[in-house]
Amino acid sequence: MKLNNTLHIIFIWLTLVTIGLISRSYFPIDETRYVTVAWNMWLNHDYLVPYLNGVAYSHKPPMLFWLINLGWAVFGVNDWWPRLVPSLFALVTVFLTRQLAARLWPQQHNTSHNAALILLASGLWVIYSTALMFDMLIAFFTMLGVLGLIIAYQDRSLKGWLLFTLAIAGGLLAKGPTILFQLLPVALLATWWGSKARLSIKHWYLPILYAVLAGISIALLWAIPAGIHGGQEYQHAIFWGQTANRMVDSFAHKRPIWWYLMLLPVLLFPWLLWGAFWKGLLKTVRTQNDWGIRLCMAWLLPVLIAFSFISGKQVHYILPLFPAFALLIARVIENTHGSSRSQVLLISLVTLALGLLLVYLPSHLQSHPNSALWIQTLPQWLGWLTIALGLAVFALPKATQTATVTQLSVFSVSLIVCLMFVVMKSSNGAYDVRPISKKLYDLELQHVPIAYIGTKYPGIFNFLGRLPQSPEIVPQTEIADWFAQHPTGRIIALFKGSEKIDLQQVEFYQIYRGSSKLTILNHQQWLTHQNMQADAVD
Repeated sequence: MKLNNTLHIIFIWLTLVTIGLISRSYFPIDETRYVTVAWNMWLNHDYLVPYLNGVAYSHKPPMLFWLINLGWAVFGVNDWWPRLVPSLFALVTVFLTRQLAARLWPQQHNTSHNAALILLASGLWVIYSTALMFDMLIAFFTMLGVLGLIIAYQDRSLKGWLLFTLAIAGGLLAKGPTILFQLLPVALLATWWGSKARLSIKHWYLPILYAVLAGISIALLWAIPAGIHGGQEYQHAIFWGQTANRMVDSFAHKRPIWWYLMLLPVLLFPWLLWGAFWKGLLKTVRTQNDWGIRLCMAWLLPVLIAFSFISGKQVHYILPLFPAFALLIARVIENTHGSSRSQVLLISLVTLALGLLLVYLPSHLQSHPNSALWIQTLPQWLGWLTIALGLAVFALPKATQTATVTQLSVFSVSLIVCLMFVVMKSSNGAYDVRPISKKLYDLELQHVPIAYIGTKYPGIFNFLGRLPQSPEIVPQTEIADWFAQHPTGRIIALFKGSEKIDLQQVEFYQIYRGSSKLTILNHQQWLTHQNMQADAVD
């Protein structure tokens, strides 16, 4: 049975990865920037300090870039390996979640498999499983750290503390001090979720301190020589500047306190729309005193509350909390008996409403001047397919909660990957900068000088075009002087949809993010468009 469950999980994961890889390229700005930093590391053979545009890149630690370069060393430079790295971390995190569930609730034989499927098929997890971001690495190290804590708590073994130490070190090298923010609350709240008899200062709190210090020491084995090699500015940034600046920026009142709470039903789709979860949760609150559930709450609530007060919010920041959500959902549904169609009615209705919107929207936006072209080209059959999935999830027989979890996981993955695939194909390259990147490569082969209009260049074209160097960064006010020095040069200019450019007077253009146009211009062509506002690609 366990082998069948494992194969089921791997099959769903392979489906996600395959569709993700074939449906899109790297998304600008973040994914293209990160893969370019890895590309610069490969070109420079400098694996100690990451670089972007010839400047030490201090915004992220090097683990993801190391792993990308490791894969390129084995498989050769390719487009697929960098996006496979976070996918592998996502898969291993799913299996660690299953293992933790088996430790928390050894008598609940279905809970571990259900928790794995719930995590694997949650809306945000599906989307970010193939995204070149750092958050899947942090989710993995958070999960590893919590599992280490439980092994240390249950077995009183050194193995658990070694895993916790490894999680601290790995998290610091993956995304910095945020790993401490993820792990320390659940570790320090052990007197609430665990037995006080097992939680003496000597056997619990001192090992936590030692593990944190050891994890930091391991990370310093990179940070100290990197700081020396990267220079004083880079040293200040990785040890203090970036963390301090982000804390200041995070309280800039960008998003309201309830933002995450409002989005959770979408991010955790379909599980928070499932009636069995709420029924089981209500019964659990009334009748149960489950230490595993208290552990999940100690893991979830402090971080979620803190992130809610920090106004600089992004949905992927809470990905490390998703294993805790999955464990909680999987456990509480065990407190409900039987399953029924009424419990999935809300899921079905929301899916039907989405399907009707997809049928209605494209044709009715064709006359709207500000609508993105790719929305207008969405095929109507996508809406009808969504409607069919909504009807199917309601109509299928519901023998047990475990059977329903399996059905909902297949439904969720099917719906999301179909939407991802069709939307990416319908966008007709609006988020794919490979064409202009390859054009830039051809120009560099001809030794044509290239400039980028703006004050910062996010490395958007380098890897996809396999460019050996970045374009020169030139503010729009200095373009005339630049052309005076490089009369045969070209500039990269982005014009918003409101700017009416002459497409006959550009060397190259492509649609970018809806109706904007990403162009390459020579000197004469720039003179034709110089009175228009050229924006930086950001």
